[in-house]
Amino acid sequence: MKKVISLAVLTAVLVGCTDLNSTDTSAMNGYGTDGFGEETLVTTDDSLNNTYLLAPAPKYYVGSAYKVEDVQYIPVEDLTYNQTGIAGIIPAELNGTKTSNGEVFDMSQMVATSKTLPLPTIARVTNLDNGQSVVVRVNNRGPFVNTRIMDLSPAAAQKIGMNGQTKVQVQVMANESIAVKNATLGNSVQAAPVQTTETTVITTTTAPGATAPVATSGDYSVQVAAFYAQDSADALAARMAQYGNAVVVQEGDMYKVRIINLDASQARSVIDALRSNEGMAPGLLQNGRWINADSI
Repeated sequence: MKKVISLAVLTAVLVGCTDLNSTDTSAMNGYGTDGFGEETLVTTDDSLNNTYLLAPAPKYYVGSAYKVEDVQYIPVEDLTYNQTGIAGIIPAELNGTKTSNGEVFDMSQMVATSKTLPLPTIARVTNLDNGQSVVVRVNNRGPFVNTRIMDLSPAAAQKIGMNGQTKVQVQVMANESIAVKNATLGNSVQAAPVQTTETTVITTTTAPGATAPVATSGDYSVQVAAFYAQDSADALAARMAQYGNAVVVQEGDMYKVRIINLDASQARSVIDALRSNEGMAPGLLQNGRWINADSI
């Protein structure tokens, strides 16, 4: 019989968890107590699922840049995150262990790990082999391998028909992610609708002497990262100027670093360079609309 745990009890359990101090990313079969990893939450009871998904966490965790086998990952707050890649399944023997944001991994819940998304974040994961999807709560860092973008709890994996490593699409659910962040931080501000068009260009940066694609009136823009802090976005844009016309675009309360005015071949070169040189997972827009970064 399915057990239903009240939000109050769950919150008390989570708040009672202590923070983790270890930064050894080689521990626990590729998962660390420093917060690397994603877990997917699965249930057939929508009301229980929503209660669990949006429950406050012991802490809101973003973290700093780190490397896995010489590939750098930069955790950022990105409400437009929409990536495809390979997902795996979190080992059942990790059930009951602490996650990076102080929660306890429950392999029967819809949870997941991520290398870069804030913890907790709410995301929809779709199995690209069969089209089945599940909404998960990302509450741990990982996996600490460069071949996978996410690992799901056994329950979440079963929900979308995963028997092993599978190609998936991971898309952040913006309003739900804002809601769980506000709940965790004790902020009752209502989530604002996510805008889908560019509103304001804040900064344009070009590094002197940089060997970058020549800016034209190209249809493509490569998104590098997104921040709530403008100074962080400005700093990254200055560093990204070596790859092209790097700007900071404000959408709502987010500051997004993009390399703009690229034709298809330039966009392909920038994406490949960011992946190989920076260890990043950039997004791609054509005429302001999101498209698959590997479609060109």
